[in-house]
Amino acid sequence: MGFAWTDFLRYMNRTSDHIYIFAMVLLTAYSQVIMRWRVGMAGALPQAWSGKLQFVAHLLINPWVLSGVAATFLAGVSWMLALTKFQLSYAYPFTSLVYMLVLVSGVLLFKDSMNAGRLAGTAVVMLGVLIIAKAG
Repeated sequence: MGFAWTDFLRYMNRTSDHIYIFAMVLLTAYSQVIMRWRVGMAGALPQAWSGKLQFVAHLLINPWVLSGVAATFLAGVSWMLALTKFQLSYAYPFTSLVYMLVLVSGVLLFKDSMNAGRLAGTAVVMLGVLIIAKAG
């Protein structure tokens, strides 16, 4: 009985270690979606360098953009914590989940286009992540 309990605790600890990976994925996807939303609301990028600088400066004082910058920073912190628990070759494929979340968000929120090739490629990437996760 004690052996099974120990195995269960080890499994739960290993499972909870994944929170760092998934925090990185969610924070990164959040940041990308927020940036896309606010940049889309800001209008066209001016041609002149002075206009471009003013455009970027205006975005950088936007609270939503700042939340995206903070999310990117926190995603980096989460990634560092994840790398204390997992080998890079195991953890890194999970970063492709960001692509999936951003792709779905783009289609649903911003009416980005979706085609069979993009859908098939995303399915292949997700299958690869599942295989790596199962292989441990």
